[in-house]
Amino acid sequence: MAVRRGGRFRHFVKDHIGVVPFLFFALFPVYFMFITALKKNKELYNLDAVPFLIREGVTFQHFLYVYTKTNFFIWLKNSVVVSVTATAIALPISILAAYSLARIPFKGAATFGTTIFITYLVPPTLLFLPLTRVVNFLGLADSIWALIVTYPTFLIPFSTWLLIGYFRTVPREIEECAMVDGCSRLGTLFRIVLPVSIPGLICVLLFSFTLSWNEFIYALTFISSSPSKTVTVGTAAELIRGDVFNWGAIMAGAFTGALPIVIIYVFFLDYYVAGLTAGAVK
Repeated sequence: MAVRRGGRFRHFVKDHIGVVPFLFFALFPVYFMFITALKKNKELYNLDAVPFLIREGVTFQHFLYVYTKTNFFIWLKNSVVVSVTATAIALPISILAAYSLARIPFKGAATFGTTIFITYLVPPTLLFLPLTRVVNFLGLADSIWALIVTYPTFLIPFSTWLLIGYFRTVPREIEECAMVDGCSRLGTLFRIVLPVSIPGLICVLLFSFTLSWNEFIYALTFISSSPSKTVTVGTAAELIRGDVFNWGAIMAGAFTGALPIVIIYVFFLDYYVAGLTAGAVK
């Protein structure tokens, strides 16, 4: 029995040893954020201290400072509102665009699909200046509506490109059967294609929500007042005073701000993997 267990353990180590470097690469930043947020200021600014270990005791003062002395929970609420609303706007448009490009034959469909993806690749540093003029013209400056309006400009191309690949994996035969039975093209999309594309849709939702949550350039440019900032900008801008970096509070805010994304991925991990493996990134 002991020999059998030893053999199983060796096989387990052999099968998973290649994952260790990737696991370390993924988890080390989270670990470093967390222990930095728990260190006392005396240890944080001690050049002789070991940066990867806590030697002088744990403190929760940095978390308390972020939660009580800043607008952190307002920033968190703004991030949730902006991410959910922008994703809800982008997803229906992306579904219609992706299905049209994947299923309806028309001249230039392939070129148009590639153009949509190239639009997503345009750096935000080239777009935030013209978008600033648009936001000011609409009277949305310094409000979360500026982000809700501008975020779909990069969410829609990205989501459309992902959904094109996924819709192409759906067998055409089931759509043809539905249309033979009298279902329209739009009815086929909503009654047949979307129900079997749930993993792909959830995958796109997760990507879109994550992109909106982590976006920094537009949020920094369009928002100046503290109560309107998102958690990414608020944590960086409000906890840095000139050349003074409050590293403990910054790491506490960054760690807390990352938790919603981690929780969402934990609950929807199976759908996420299914969406990727079924062709969502083809």
